[in-house]
Amino acid sequence: MSSGLLDRHLAFVEALRGAGLSVSLAEDLDAVAALGVVGWGDREQVRDVFAATLVKKQSQRTTFDTLFDVYFPRLVGDGVGRLDGDAAVEADDQDGPAVRDNAEALAAFRDELADALATGDEQVLQQLAAQMVAQFGAMPGRGPGMSSWSAYTALQRVAPQELVDRIVAGLMTDGADESAAADARRTADRRVGSFTSMVEGDARRRIAEEKGPDHIADVAVRPSIDRLAFMAARRTDLEEMRREIYPLARRLATRLTKEHHKRTARTAPLDFRRTVRASVATGGVPLTTYHRPKRPHRTDLVVLCDVSGSVANFAQFTLLFVFALREVFQSMRAFTFIDHVHEVTEHFRPGADPADVLADLAAATSHAALWGRTNYGRAFGKFEETYGDALGPKTTLLILGDARSNYSDLNEDVLGRLAGSVRRSFWLNPEHERNWGTGDSAAPTYRDVVQMIECRNLTQLDEFVHGLVL
Repeated sequence: MSSGLLDRHLAFVEALRGAGLSVSLAEDLDAVAALGVVGWGDREQVRDVFAATLVKKQSQRTTFDTLFDVYFPRLVGDGVGRLDGDAAVEADDQDGPAVRDNAEALAAFRDELADALATGDEQVLQQLAAQMVAQFGAMPGRGPGMSSWSAYTALQRVAPQELVDRIVAGLMTDGADESAAADARRTADRRVGSFTSMVEGDARRRIAEEKGPDHIADVAVRPSIDRLAFMAARRTDLEEMRREIYPLARRLATRLTKEHHKRTARTAPLDFRRTVRASVATGGVPLTTYHRPKRPHRTDLVVLCDVSGSVANFAQFTLLFVFALREVFQSMRAFTFIDHVHEVTEHFRPGADPADVLADLAAATSHAALWGRTNYGRAFGKFEETYGDALGPKTTLLILGDARSNYSDLNEDVLGRLAGSVRRSFWLNPEHERNWGTGDSAAPTYRDVVQMIECRNLTQLDEFVHGLVL
């Protein structure tokens, strides 16, 4: 591996670590050894080698692919499109300056793009993405001879989402029924979404050429899905989180069961008679000790969850995650609130599809609001008044919310009574701790009453639940 490739490889590995992927030195060396065998001739093969040696979870693959495309780009500059640029320069010499972006050029490009999306040819779509950024995504640079690129500008100009009807028409055949039309529309939406990702990736590649891949890795690459903040998740991220949440909960439940048995075996009382009987075989020396089975300690869990718009993503995933671990608790009751309290325990049916549960929770949100403005103090008062009997000395109380109460009465005395009536209580806040107390945040006040923990992503949620049930 030449020094240039070695430097690029090391920078790539550091960027992966910075994005949250744990890449050890041994895995780093494995990747170098594997690349020494397969060579650098096939870019997709190089990508597969890096993925096989450096990626441990499927949820990390999106981040890995994004960084790979930044550090090992598919092409440089306009690539094949440069020929068109040279031809344009020649045309400039002959016929004067060639106009690359006007209404006529835009209409012609959209026609070509609609045809390509209807056929679904990946190679053609990759070329069109590069052409689209070069033609419609260029922005004036900050200095002479400099330029920058914007996927947003290019997508606003071309508006591929508005081509869906034309793509559907291209996919439909004569005599197709409504079911076929629905399938065609889903296919069209999926291809447009994939093309949008190609455009965003090409813009990142061009900016990386100007400012360096390290700059893009620091500012433009989103962290892996398990480290992505709930509050910053986009629609596509939410879909990926939904796919990740249940396998993550199952893995955690299995691990908890094993750790519980080990912990029980170490701390259980000694079974003296059985240990002595076993020592007869070793001349009275108790080489093996036996312990009495310890009665499992299980608690009730009551979840009180803010479902206002600002924390909706955080609320639904946290509720689902805790629900997935319901076997660990003796019983679980869940309540949602904005300025009024509503019980949603009935929606967590055993065996229910997570998507259906999320839809039911979204529909039940309207019952949690009377005035529509978040009011923690009023919600705590209503909970004590209506559902106070849900709490008891065996209960663990879990409050989920950002503690932003629109400068209303905080009713911290009521919260103190609620926390005092249970075995233990926790508050998960999806905001970064440095923002607690800013604006209308009442986090410092409530933190003095209930232990408040920062919980901004799936990794922090995993760590908290692990500590909660042990």
